[in-house]
Amino acid sequence: MAEESPGDPARHRCGQERRCRRRSRALSALLRATQYTCMLLSYVIERNADNEKLVLKLKRLESSMSSGRKMFRLGNVVHALVAAKKTTELPEVLPRICLTASNLSRALYFFCDTVLWLKSVGLQSDFNKAKWQNWATKCYYFSLLMNLARDWYEVLWRLEQATQEEKMKENCFWDERHQHLSSPKCNGLHGFLFLLFQILRNHPPLLLDVVKNLCDLTGPLDTLGIYKTNPGVVGFCGLLSSLVGILTLASPHLKLKE
Repeated sequence: MAEESPGDPARHRCGQERRCRRRSRALSALLRATQYTCMLLSYVIERNADNEKLVLKLKRLESSMSSGRKMFRLGNVVHALVAAKKTTELPEVLPRICLTASNLSRALYFFCDTVLWLKSVGLQSDFNKAKWQNWATKCYYFSLLMNLARDWYEVLWRLEQATQEEKMKENCFWDERHQHLSSPKCNGLHGFLFLLFQILRNHPPLLLDVVKNLCDLTGPLDTLGIYKTNPGVVGFCGLLSSLVGILTLASPHLKLKE
């Protein structure tokens, strides 16, 4: 019988760790979707005085889901630092800066989140909860801004590629009627929006990443007082973001590659 190579146990352990992380992320995503669903439903029905008990139950469930998510994120500080180390090796400068800054900010966010979890279970008491929550929100907010900057870089790069392709077509085909029918030019706002629509439609991972980051942004914008909305908007956007996260977990090819 053939002997196993020395590297096989290590590969087996790595595979197990990846599967465990994947299951943990899936469960965390489900808890997140449930949390924001409760927030949205409680906002919708709280105006009716007859639903006070139901609203209270939904808010308690929302709080339980939030605590459960914090527990599942306890090891994410290490994962974020490892991801930051990997992104420092990216060849392109702007994505390297944005993603590394995003991952480092997420590591700080997860650290603050862990401290808040210790407070919630009674293991830590002598600290200012409001200050730590504010720090966590600011770190999360900065991480999202860096992710959106990276998304915008991807969009601009693909817009430039599309514009160059249009110029090549113009150089190859001199029939103006043929040009008009086959390839719209990127002239003015209308042309820009059309190309942007084409790019996002043809690159679902980029579209999903933009949607997820924009939806996630509503929470810290409201918490930090930068742009106040209401729990209904935050709940709806959080739910939509959670569904996108679940979709990318179920179909990894839809996740934007670093």
